[in-house]
Amino acid sequence: MWQQIVDPLNNIWLSAVVAFLPILTFLLGLLVFKLKGYQAGFLTVIVASVIALFVYGMPFSLVGASFVQGFAQGMWPIAWIIIAAIFLYKLSVKSGSFEVIKQSVMSITPDHRIQVILIGFCFGSFLEGAIGFGGPVAITAALLVGLGLKPLYAAGLCLIANTAPVAFGAVGIPIIAMSNLVGVEQYAVSAMVGRMLVPLSLIVPFFIVFLMDGFKGVKETFLAILVAAVSFTATQFLSSNFLGAELPDIVSAIVSIVCTTLFLKFWKPSNIFRLDDEKDFSNQQKLEFGKIVKAWMPFILLIVCIIIWTQPWFKAFFAKGAIFDYTQITIAFNNIQGGIVDMNGKPVSLSLPINFVALQAGTAILVAAFLTIWVLKIKASDAAECFWDTLKEMAIPCITIGLVVAFAFIAKNSAMSATLGFAFAQTGNAFAFFSPVIGWIGVFLTGSDTSSNLLFGPLQQVTARELGIGEALFLAANSVGGVVGKMISPQSIAIACAAVGLVGRESDLFKFTLKYSVGFIILIGIWTFIIATMLGNIIPEIVLLAK
Repeated sequence: MWQQIVDPLNNIWLSAVVAFLPILTFLLGLLVFKLKGYQAGFLTVIVASVIALFVYGMPFSLVGASFVQGFAQGMWPIAWIIIAAIFLYKLSVKSGSFEVIKQSVMSITPDHRIQVILIGFCFGSFLEGAIGFGGPVAITAALLVGLGLKPLYAAGLCLIANTAPVAFGAVGIPIIAMSNLVGVEQYAVSAMVGRMLVPLSLIVPFFIVFLMDGFKGVKETFLAILVAAVSFTATQFLSSNFLGAELPDIVSAIVSIVCTTLFLKFWKPSNIFRLDDEKDFSNQQKLEFGKIVKAWMPFILLIVCIIIWTQPWFKAFFAKGAIFDYTQITIAFNNIQGGIVDMNGKPVSLSLPINFVALQAGTAILVAAFLTIWVLKIKASDAAECFWDTLKEMAIPCITIGLVVAFAFIAKNSAMSATLGFAFAQTGNAFAFFSPVIGWIGVFLTGSDTSSNLLFGPLQQVTARELGIGEALFLAANSVGGVVGKMISPQSIAIACAAVGLVGRESDLFKFTLKYSVGFIILIGIWTFIIATMLGNIIPEIVLLAK
């Protein structure tokens, strides 16, 4: 067995500098040398592999196994979710439903600023709570492009809008998985995340409008955006504090969409803001309710499938020993002698668990797509054309995602990620500021708030105990810091570019979101420091899981 070494150079800061080199390679590749996403990803994997081999002493076979493990995880489930989501979107376009969807959104408001809030923020939050893993950005960005936004702009705005719901994404998995790992009940962590997110959830809708149209735009849409932001934030706070981690995104999104849509029945902005040349909305035809429902059917079916997929009774059919347990397989590297143990002596898994149905959001989306073909009576030849087009368009983005996740697994399995985390843990009381920064780096590295929480959750817990601060704060801070790392994650950038047809322009999108991500994480770090030093009474007590 090969044991991970957190400080291979016997100086944690020097080791951290070396561990940071693959990240620096990726940043330089995109920002300075303007490389395509897959090119920057490939170089990053090379640099990470060399450091793992010659600095951390990781055996070549384990580096290779980590690469395969990561690349496979990039394909399944991540790329599978994106392929299914884009296929569903293309079916909507092919059937003509998407034109009606555009008209239905326009009937609520033709104003692009409010449309971005309704689609990118509210509907995106619902999708994040239901499926996560990049699917929300892919679907909402494609919808906004169809509504007249430029592709790069739509992708960037959706990445920013996708911050507030990420912590509770995929039915609360980021918080639940971390809580189970560190041996605590999820409710205190969920409540703390909900409390920490209040400023961010309130600010993001206004910030998006500000990016689109400055202070003038905020002033003109203030009441509508206030309704969307307050209804979302209040519901997120209440549900996270009283219901747990599973439902905040879904419930908040539904409440916000309903409240904002009803408000817009009685209030309209004084000026209509558009990013295209469309000016005249007087001839807009009134749509029948049945026609609107039929047009939204692909996404209604998506919601129904996701709800079914999250039910315990449905998952029970695929549990071990149940009738459909053959849909779960695990691929193991049996030919590798030994394996990896972490610094605490616990084994690091190199297996590839593959669940084809029960825990696979991509399969739920694909089922929704097949139901869409049947309900909307789409010709088999047209459906096949949509699927083939999806595969062709997604080939390079899938390779990019695979390389990025492969780098993340090499960094995790070699302990490079842990090195960066432990370096920040040496900062003493200032750690309250750096606690969310660790989560931010974790999501940048892995593309997943869940992965970041699993990677750094134990470190956050131990540091909180050593500093005498309620551990719910640092566990929550890891997740909250991660939500603003999502908008610069190479995986998210690749997905967003693929969804709007900007493959090869990942560097442009990365440049668009980077400065905002850095600004947000600084504010979250300050907010965490204020809570730790001045508002300790709002930190809930952790309850340990029964052994």
